Amino acid sequence: MNAIGLLSVILFTLMAFVGGRQGVRSFVALLLNLLAVILTVFFMLNTSINLLIITLIACVLISCINLFFINEINDKTIAAFLATIITVTILLLFIHLVTKYALIQGFSEEETDEISGYSLYIGIDFVKIVTSVIIMSTIGAIMDVAISISSSLHHLLRLNPLLNKKELFQSGLNIGRDILGTDANTIFFAFFGGYLGLLIWFKDLEYSFGEIVNSKVFSGEMMTIFCAGIGIALIIPISSWISTFILMRDKEKSTSNN
Repeated sequence: MNAIGLLSVILFTLMAFVGGRQGVRSFVALLLNLLAVILTVFFMLNTSINLLIITLIACVLISCINLFFINEINDKTIAAFLATIITVTILLLFIHLVTKYALIQGFSEEETDEISGYSLYIGIDFVKIVTSVIIMSTIGAIMDVAISISSSLHHLLRLNPLLNKKELFQSGLNIGRDILGTDANTIFFAFFGGYLGLLIWFKDLEYSFGEIVNSKVFSGEMMTIFCAGIGIALIIPISSWISTFILMRDKEKSTSNN
């Protein structure tokens, strides 16, 4: 058994031991997410399909796997799903415009030697590629915030059924504020850790601080972090509003039936 197989067994064992049936479903969802990403890349190679549409479909599929497959279909997951898709759609259009006018797509001058032997006429829009990469890097954090707020409001209303719409919505915002900073920093350190080699590369190239900040590859990564942070900030009010609407609607139906 190789290292990947061994780590997979250890991960499955721990998830099953700690999470029980839910942990097993989470592990299966992890494999399904891997399959979804591979299929997304496969369809991206088909240039006749708009890459943004493929990305949106992939986000819907990933959201269904992580929300409905793991936690089943209920008010909490429906609210989180709707909030996630709305946020991703808004973010998709915003990132596409930012990428287009910031000119961060494509290869940087530091990568010239590495790609000199390859043809750059591959028939794929690099603006849409960068947009897809940013969205796929952010979807996990967006879903995490959405389900956290939705689940918290669900339990909060059960504990205090006298809450009105305004109070429940404000509670969602307060919960979102508490997790906003930690999630934004999680994304920052995830990208920083993944691109630590980039900083070492700049050191070898003897770049000054100004050259590092203005380099295309560094600017692209920083814009990715900022766009991801914008998505996290955006999902908080959207998830709070949708969760409040669904929960209060169900509460009113239950009250009228009784």
